[in-house]
Amino acid sequence: MCGIVGFWNFANTDNKLVLENLALKMAEQIAYRGPDSTGAWADEEHGIAFGHRRLAIVDLSPDGHQPMISASGRYIISYNGEVYNFKELRKELEAKGIKFKSNCDTEVIIEAIEEWGIKQACQKFIGMFAFSVWDNKEKCLYLVRDRMGIKPLYYGTINDMLFFGSELKPFREHAKWRPEINHDALQEYFRFNYIPTPLSIYKGIKKVVPGTIIKISDAHKIMVEPFWSLYEVVENNHNKMSEQDALEQLEALLTDAVGRRMIADVPLGAFLSGGVDSSLVVALMQKQSTVPIKTFSIGFHEKDYNEAHYAKNVAKHLGADHQELYLHVNDAAKVIPNLRHMYDEPFADSSQIPTFLVSQLACKHVKVALSGDGGDELFAGYNRYTFADQYWNKLSKIPRPLRKLAGSALMALPPSSWDRLLSKYNNAGDKIHKLAGAMASHSGMNFYQSVNSYWQNPHELVLNSKQKAYPISDMPEGLNLIEQMQYQDSLQYLPDDILTKVDRASMSVSLEARVPLIDHRVVEMSWQLPQSMKIRNGQSKWALREILYKHVPKELIERPKMGFGVPIGNWMRGSIKEWMLDTLSKDNIIKDGLLNYAPIEEKINEHMSGKRNWQNQLWGLLMFQDWYNKHSD
Repeated sequence: MCGIVGFWNFANTDNKLVLENLALKMAEQIAYRGPDSTGAWADEEHGIAFGHRRLAIVDLSPDGHQPMISASGRYIISYNGEVYNFKELRKELEAKGIKFKSNCDTEVIIEAIEEWGIKQACQKFIGMFAFSVWDNKEKCLYLVRDRMGIKPLYYGTINDMLFFGSELKPFREHAKWRPEINHDALQEYFRFNYIPTPLSIYKGIKKVVPGTIIKISDAHKIMVEPFWSLYEVVENNHNKMSEQDALEQLEALLTDAVGRRMIADVPLGAFLSGGVDSSLVVALMQKQSTVPIKTFSIGFHEKDYNEAHYAKNVAKHLGADHQELYLHVNDAAKVIPNLRHMYDEPFADSSQIPTFLVSQLACKHVKVALSGDGGDELFAGYNRYTFADQYWNKLSKIPRPLRKLAGSALMALPPSSWDRLLSKYNNAGDKIHKLAGAMASHSGMNFYQSVNSYWQNPHELVLNSKQKAYPISDMPEGLNLIEQMQYQDSLQYLPDDILTKVDRASMSVSLEARVPLIDHRVVEMSWQLPQSMKIRNGQSKWALREILYKHVPKELIERPKMGFGVPIGNWMRGSIKEWMLDTLSKDNIIKDGLLNYAPIEEKINEHMSGKRNWQNQLWGLLMFQDWYNKHSD
């Protein structure tokens, strides 16, 4: 695991030393991604330079130093990630007469590209990766991102300069970096509280789409080619296995995916919440280990936010070496000032706070931690799937004009009144208003988008922006509503929210997080399973549960889904109130000239009075405004 950065000055006048020193300076901004060593490479004739920060996980010797040059001298690579089948690929290459100097996967990757070409090599890799490769023969640059978007990679041109790297902050060290806010991206950010791929917060800078190879020959020749496509996986889905065969094959595949991610020359452990996904990962780790697996969880003294005792019980049953840290929930708010630096562009999933805290705990004991992320998207684990499916199936049978009328009637009663009428349900009024606002939707996916958007009309918030259609990717034919939601979330929510959150939180403390449940082979198999193996009798992730219950008693797992939350709404009325009001003051908002203050003022007043719970909308505003205050220069 590492951090990469680079630039290509198409009108270069600098010498090799100047280029390399600048690349090193830029890489220093993400030193936490790779504290073990740093390196640079430059081609003076073409004005291209790579900077690299290394977090040594496999082959800790200097032989794994990057940027790395292939044996023939044709290719130079700067690479972030892990390819878990590198030993098998190495044997294939050795059989062809290729000799290796190191025991690391980087050398296998660059020699695989030399032998098979970049697309075929990428299709052979099992793992997470983002890398840049310079081809000395063709004088072109390749940028590659793994199939599911586990590792980040940005690229784009500003002032006739190509920038690329793991994060945005290194670009600020270059004299030609003159970014502008992308208003389309900002609008989408306020809809989702993250910025969806391929957009970034800046004009001209994009995120590489997962499963894609970018080939750049010069400033005006950029080619994009996928080496893997979820669309094709879903389109080619042909399930012919019996249920028992499918379960056995899935368990074998998950065991292999977990086992491959246990390969490391440094201490290794796992995040454990006590839920289905993380418990299954730890169970399969412990099954393949001769020593207790180190597991980590964060607990809060306040009962409403605490799941740590569930994790502790699972760890005890499995014989894991469990570490937990208990905090008062208000102590977690102390992380907030670091978020704008950690997340690099606006990002507002509030579970970023406990994710950072558990990473901080784990890094004191291990250098690699496995995570259970991805199980919800692949095996239909989110409550919102069944919610949307259940309600839309009923609503869609009612003519749209009547639905619209009924929604208006529900919204005529304020949320506070609904809360009093339905006092046994948490935030009933806000949920009813959100549902009511979505009742006139044109389709199931439009309904899903509506109930999952924080701002229904973000173009009214972002100045100089136009209403944008919901960015649904081309949808494979024949999917039911739940499958459509899974597909969209796998393409967008998973990489742009969940994996972004885990990557930035873990790498900020130099911890490598590995996610075995989204091994691409598991992804492909999950789409071969019928929906009855995902949701059965109202219970999600049926297949994963069946495998897990071979290792952990059902009673240790079965409970309502809780999430990984913190009480940001209460903080806004208490410990961070003054900071929030100052950050979102009318003077600050108007001075920046990006946002319309009226809807912001309305939401602040309603939230502070207790009339509505606008915590997610206000958190998105806070995370953007705090980021912008830091980076507006």
